[in-house]
Amino acid sequence: MFSRVCLAAAVSMAVLGLASSAVAGAGGLARPPLTQNGGTWASGHVQGVAIDARGGYVYYSFTNLLAKYDFDGRLIGTLVGWTGHLGDLDFNPADGKVYGSLEYKKDKAFYIAVIDVARLDKVGVEASQSEIFRTVYLPEVVKDYSADLNGDGRFDGDDGKGDVIASPDHRYGCSGIDGVSFGPAFGQVDGPRYLTVAYGIYGNTSRSDNDHQLLLQYDVDDWGRYASALTEAAPHRNGPAAPNGKYFVRTGNTRYGVQNLAYDESQRRWFMGVYPGGKPTFPNYLLFAVEARAKPAMTDLVGVPGPGGEGWERGMLIALADDGLKDPATGVRGWNQKADVGFQPVGQGLFYVAANAKIDGKQTADLSLMRWTGDAQKPFAPATEDDARALAAAPPPR
Repeated sequence: MFSRVCLAAAVSMAVLGLASSAVAGAGGLARPPLTQNGGTWASGHVQGVAIDARGGYVYYSFTNLLAKYDFDGRLIGTLVGWTGHLGDLDFNPADGKVYGSLEYKKDKAFYIAVIDVARLDKVGVEASQSEIFRTVYLPEVVKDYSADLNGDGRFDGDDGKGDVIASPDHRYGCSGIDGVSFGPAFGQVDGPRYLTVAYGIYGNTSRSDNDHQLLLQYDVDDWGRYASALTEAAPHRNGPAAPNGKYFVRTGNTRYGVQNLAYDESQRRWFMGVYPGGKPTFPNYLLFAVEARAKPAMTDLVGVPGPGGEGWERGMLIALADDGLKDPATGVRGWNQKADVGFQPVGQGLFYVAANAKIDGKQTADLSLMRWTGDAQKPFAPATEDDARALAAAPPPR
């Protein structure tokens, strides 16, 4: 494993491209690059990014590899050695750690990986042999993922013919977890920051109970008592019994739910980047948003059968933001903006947006600093050097 990663690291440095140098701004922070390449790796495609604005680092999740770069594009280290699916990431300035979704579907084990990235300073660090990498189990996700909905007495991971999407089970179509982000409790803009975790949702177009995005909120202040080393041969079950809150957003079905979740402090808005859904009755936008101040309300979850199949199940529903394109038939609002493999607000109305590509069978990621325009058709424009300087001079988002 180590030799393969070292070779990939050498390749990544050879193809690294930067548009600006990370010179400290007036605020004492490193100036963020306008563009950056996250290296070329023999791995899965990029799943998400996290930004440490104060420290001047960018973290890339490549499914089974985490890469750490500084703002000048130098590769600082990589973390490797797991077979599960590491998805979206977010940096928690409160403890200096990166949090990411981690899936082991066959084991019915879903975790948040808690990574002490300050100690990641070399290439090829094996997660299982380092205290850097710890995991917290999420039983709420497992409960929905493994639900026996058709009542036949067994969990059908797939339809019996190898098509997991066609399975009659999985409550809400839950396929696991992907998007993660820190932000306030829904309905608020101030107060404690919670880790918010988004479900993956299978793209089954024949069901009606999978048209909501699901978001769980957790207080991670006491997660030190749960965080455990991961042994893949015997996955642990140490985690909070329940989330602090469970919420629904009706967007229409998407393939694998919220891929990238991000809270933008500037707009006080949550963004959800998705792969497009396939139901013709919905607009199938690529990006959705909810306002932080939008109060969740207990109401019918249209399409989700209620107890005994009577009526609709009820849950805490959050309305979509009144912004972007609007589908006249459903009222669903959103944008046709790619935000599914790396989407991270960094303050001042600026965002890093990632694009994935494959080169000679290996995966790479190109990161671009973009400015929010508010235009429904084209919500982002490339950031300028002035934007980057202003961002470096401003206090980083909390």
